[in-house]
Amino acid sequence: MAPTGTALDADWLAACRRAVTALQEVLDAAPSTAERAVETGTRGSGGDRTLVLDDSAESVVLRELQALHEQGHAFSALSEERGEVDFGSDAVRVIIDPIDGSLNAKRHACHYALSVAVAGGATMADVEFGFVYDFGAREEWWAQRGEGAWLDGERLDPTLPERRTRDGRLELLGIESADPRWVQRSIGPLADAAHRLRALGTIAATLCQVAAARFDGMVTLRRCRGVDAAAGQLIVREAGGVVGFLDCPDPLGAPLDATPSSYLVAARSADTLRHLEGIPS
Repeated sequence: MAPTGTALDADWLAACRRAVTALQEVLDAAPSTAERAVETGTRGSGGDRTLVLDDSAESVVLRELQALHEQGHAFSALSEERGEVDFGSDAVRVIIDPIDGSLNAKRHACHYALSVAVAGGATMADVEFGFVYDFGAREEWWAQRGEGAWLDGERLDPTLPERRTRDGRLELLGIESADPRWVQRSIGPLADAAHRLRALGTIAATLCQVAAARFDGMVTLRRCRGVDAAAGQLIVREAGGVVGFLDCPDPLGAPLDATPSSYLVAARSADTLRHLEGIPS
């Protein structure tokens, strides 16, 4: 049995690393776009069509959670594809996106990630541990609430500033989603705020770029789901950045679920966050 009374004390980092190893085997077993594009014929809890790849990836992660449960840890899990899975208690919640950026994974594009968050409550403010592994860049990001954030074992510097061009605009701004309709709707505020835009196709990996000050900020141009943002938003905050969910009375009050509930902005400073809040509409 577990030596403590809460699953928050489980070795989540080790479990996530084991899941990465097993997930890489799943990806290696389907090396072609044709193999990765096969659909199950169903839709996940978030409404997207489920790929066989998504389903296999989710099974890998759930096996690791089952192993933790068998060690005596009780929690519930919410996964993008299967929805709620009961592992004995809802006091601790594990929020999983097995492959954030499924389209990228299917097309062998640059960024697609495993995202896992562990929370003691129902909102972003309650996340205690966040883990993102980018299979394209082969980078491991993780954070522990109140203790900092790490990239490949090196602690991220929380004092890193944003960068601006001579005319005062952010040098590099990440955007999600890159649907042309959403970009068109916000193009004026985007042009005013940023010198250059980048769209990685995964909210989790984009948030990590802000955490490392590779991006000076990010905005979602449509409402995002808790499963996509839960881990990355903690990594940003523990790396010295700031995050806001615009449709919530509390900036960190977005629910940890698979429903598109709020626009999301992230930045290296509070002033920039306030500026970026005017972009989504």
